[in-house]
Amino acid sequence: MFGVVFPDRSFPMDISNFAQIDPTHWILDMNTFVGDACDSIREVCIFLLNGLYLLPDKALAVYIQSLGSPLIYCGAVTVVLPSAVLSLRWPEPGVQMQLTSPNVAPLSAKIGISVEDLATLPFLDVAA
Repeated sequence: MFGVVFPDRSFPMDISNFAQIDPTHWILDMNTFVGDACDSIREVCIFLLNGLYLLPDKALAVYIQSLGSPLIYCGAVTVVLPSAVLSLRWPEPGVQMQLTSPNVAPLSAKIGISVEDLATLPFLDVAA
């Protein structure tokens, strides 16, 4: 259905690199690819693959999340805009994760993709 590439950092990856949560939601654990340097990844290019289409009123929404923080919407692709380079502004880890302790897990970050109604998504001018 879709692919992603991190400019200057990776080769194109398809949906098989993501963990599928349900039929319309996927998660990519960034620690698998870049360890705890997730905040060094500043952009993602997402694109629809040829031959697989979204309905005109649907979008693939992109979210990012640092451990303990809420999801942050980054943008979306649609049938009209089948690819986009989106900025990734990683949120600070949640307050409970900022405590210093030798038993605290390393920071983690995820990219989430979901099929959503286009009308419910905030407008971001990703073409600009």
